[in-house]
Amino acid sequence: MASEANLEAFVIGGFVRDLIINRKSKDIDIVVAGSGIELATKVAGNSTPPLDVKIFKNFGTAMIHINDVEIEFVGARKESYRSHSRKPIVENGNIEDDQNRRDFTINAIAISLQKNNFGEIVDPFNGIEDIKNGIIRTPLDPIVTYSIFYI
Repeated sequence: MASEANLEAFVIGGFVRDLIINRKSKDIDIVVAGSGIELATKVAGNSTPPLDVKIFKNFGTAMIHINDVEIEFVGARKESYRSHSRKPIVENGNIEDDQNRRDFTINAIAISLQKNNFGEIVDPFNGIEDIKNGIIRTPLDPIVTYSIFYI
């Protein structure tokens, strides 16, 4: 569906981490290089029967419920902070930007949903190794990840 809409999409975050450690999860996050709302609407409309989409326009996200599974679609983004504010400046981004802003490497692992490389794991920070070794660390320098004082 993402390929037909000319959008790159990835399953990312806790669902991927839980899949790796063989833990059940009912929350699936899909990050889209483009509009998450657009992809969610297409997915829901092409389902039989069509699914309801809950849209959170202020956040640029959309959610679909299938049985007891919650699928959230969000546009890839990058965030930056100014020294005088805790509110991030949010801009459209790509998968790398979105992975960079994640809290931990184990939550930055993504699985491609593109037709040409469906199921391929995108793990730029070695989050899978961190899971195997029981390590919790940030994708970027922790001062950058958790500081509100960078630009």
